Amino acid sequence: MPYGGEHDPGTSVAGDRARALEDAASQPIAAPDGGWIRVGTASWTDPTMTASGVFYPSGADTAEERLAYYARQFPVVEVDATYYALPSPAMSELWVRRTPPDFTFDVKAHAILTGQPSETRRLPKAIRDALPPDVASKPRLYAKDLPAELRDETWRLFAEGLEPLRASGQIGAVFLQYPRWVFPSSEARDAILEAAERLAPLRCAVEFRNGSWLNEKNAERTLGFLSGHGIAFVMVDGPQGLKSSIPPLVATTSPDLAVVRFHGRRAETWEAQGIPTVERFRYLYSKDELEPWVPKIEQAATKARDTHVLMNNCFANYGTTNAREIAKLLGDVRAD
Repeated sequence: MPYGGEHDPGTSVAGDRARALEDAASQPIAAPDGGWIRVGTASWTDPTMTASGVFYPSGADTAEERLAYYARQFPVVEVDATYYALPSPAMSELWVRRTPPDFTFDVKAHAILTGQPSETRRLPKAIRDALPPDVASKPRLYAKDLPAELRDETWRLFAEGLEPLRASGQIGAVFLQYPRWVFPSSEARDAILEAAERLAPLRCAVEFRNGSWLNEKNAERTLGFLSGHGIAFVMVDGPQGLKSSIPPLVATTSPDLAVVRFHGRRAETWEAQGIPTVERFRYLYSKDELEPWVPKIEQAATKARDTHVLMNNCFANYGTTNAREIAKLLGDVRAD
């Protein structure tokens, strides 16, 4: 569903905006109190991004060449593929080999681990073969569908798949993204703590997709809960006015990590059904929309050793363009 306008001007316009800023985000930015701010995108492999002439140079046609090129442009990336399929140690080892030792991967938790459905066929064969017949026949599975021992095995395999990244010091955090139907409750908070405990020593960051976690009644308790357990709160810029809308609050709940994710503001597609995922994020921020976030990011960064700013508007070169633009804005503040 293509659309036009200021926030979807096309890849040529976005490319023109990015061209003069080619190196703006290539290195971490010094934060006000001695930490570091890393800016990147929430994907490096989206088909609209890897299309010829969009972001990658001519000749960067393989997975190895693309990741190596990306890692020269940005110091951090979010791995989205792990949401759909459990990571493997072999793949993580390839990521380590293809990037510099100071490059950082943030990794999205697999759907099963945050109460969301997974396609049965995408689970590892060993798990599929161990499923009871009535469960194995379902096209999609939730954690509650799995016998306890297979739930445990799913957690184990997820952590095992990330071990090369952990061993190399290149993993930033595991992003636990909870869906719209997860409301603030004792059960939900227990699930967050269970995830953090199962994944330790990996750092976790939590993103909510139900606004009630941060409404007037619950915001203080939610942020206090995360702070009390040293779990990072994912700050977001996204569409407003919807049940899943999260207000653009600034809160650092972990001394180790602050995270900001930019989803774009395309409200008409955010909760729409039956559209390509990339259409939800087909939004190019203007400079006027990015500038107010600069002092907010700096404020968050004063309370954490590392701050990650990730553009999830990963349609074509929109995310990479906005990543360079906000990195330039942050860098200019530090240079003044």
